Amino acid sequence: MKRFILLLLLLGVGISLSAQQQLRLAGGDISLLPSYEQYNTPYKDQQGAAIADLITYAATTLHWNACRVRLFVDPCIINPDNSKHQGEVQDLAYVTALGKRIKDAGMALLLDFHYSDTWADPVKQTIPAAWQSLDEQQLLDTMYTYTRMCLRAMVDAGAAPDYVQIGNEISYGMLWRGSSGSTGDKVYPRDSYTKNPENWERFTNLLGNGARAVREVCPDAQIIIHIERTSDPTACVQYYSNLHHYNVDYDIIGLSYYPFWHGRLNTELPNTLNALHNSYPDKPIQIVETAYYNNYWPTSGIKYDTRDAYPATPAGQDAFLADLVTKLQEYDYVNGLYYWFPEENGCGGATWNANTIVIDDWLNRGLFDPNNHKAYAGLYRLGAYAVTPADVQAVCTDSSDANYYTLLGISMGTDRSQLPAGMYIHQGKKILIRK
Repeated sequence: MKRFILLLLLLGVGISLSAQQQLRLAGGDISLLPSYEQYNTPYKDQQGAAIADLITYAATTLHWNACRVRLFVDPCIINPDNSKHQGEVQDLAYVTALGKRIKDAGMALLLDFHYSDTWADPVKQTIPAAWQSLDEQQLLDTMYTYTRMCLRAMVDAGAAPDYVQIGNEISYGMLWRGSSGSTGDKVYPRDSYTKNPENWERFTNLLGNGARAVREVCPDAQIIIHIERTSDPTACVQYYSNLHHYNVDYDIIGLSYYPFWHGRLNTELPNTLNALHNSYPDKPIQIVETAYYNNYWPTSGIKYDTRDAYPATPAGQDAFLADLVTKLQEYDYVNGLYYWFPEENGCGGATWNANTIVIDDWLNRGLFDPNNHKAYAGLYRLGAYAVTPADVQAVCTDSSDANYYTLLGISMGTDRSQLPAGMYIHQGKKILIRK
């Protein structure tokens, strides 16, 4: 250990001892990247040089070690004409292909099950059209069989997820019946989950069946339960207390953190992180979604005006990400950071709002300039958070070590010809192997 620390000091590696011992994931939710690629959207670095493959660039130049991808049940139900301007394109085939690219680049894959044909979040958890006629027992069974089927397909395709979200922003449950969340004399809408034990039993049974499928098909994967009530420490602690009461099987607490909705970096976020860790010290925490505005400040829907600290400019976005990375490094129990929708970009340079080719508007939070397609400075901040066992191994490994290591620190032996395509550490250097 003394030699290890000395080497770090000599090389100027500014990583705390606790960080050296702990995996930290950093990357983005890049679920719409293939759609942009379909329309030949240019991606460029800060100097204007073309980025041939953003996924490879993320792994090699940005130093990301993970990416997140969402999965809808049947998004074609929502967009039968295939226009899909809300971005609901991520069916199983789409996600499997994208997941394999991520894994081939040597990054970890976080799979985000929405369990809906469209966006699932705190105000909508719409049951998939094909599941609406199922009774409650059939729905429970389908939760298991669907999850298992998707995971089996991804494993067979070489796209096995390393992390699995059972639901997306499920603070108020999931798989609501109809748009109002009601079915007969049972109600499953938002706040009733905090008040009605019957709803909690239903909800946690669904989670349990999803978790069972993950454990069977991907036993090495870790399960994330993801909520967004990050501005309210008491509500967060109570939520996970209910999960523990019902013996829900999961590994990681997942949070959304958008400062304009969830509070300031030095107040609300630390309060919630500390409260959760004090209550559940055995559960790591990941920020599975974050983002910041880069060109204008919305006129509605904002809870916290943070422009005094971070203007809605590329520089303000960059400053927010720099401070977020620094802040999260203070918490040994936080081990993941994902930027949501970094790939947002104009298409072909037609207009500033050419995003409408892929989605129906410019969300103004991406990490590329929609006019010239150059990367904003914030794109280069996330990699500073990433720490893998292989990063430490690369510092300590003698140059005579013939083993190849994955970016997650797993030895793959010495025979390069037997390795699948991907990114590896070999004799202290990153090496991309193509097949």
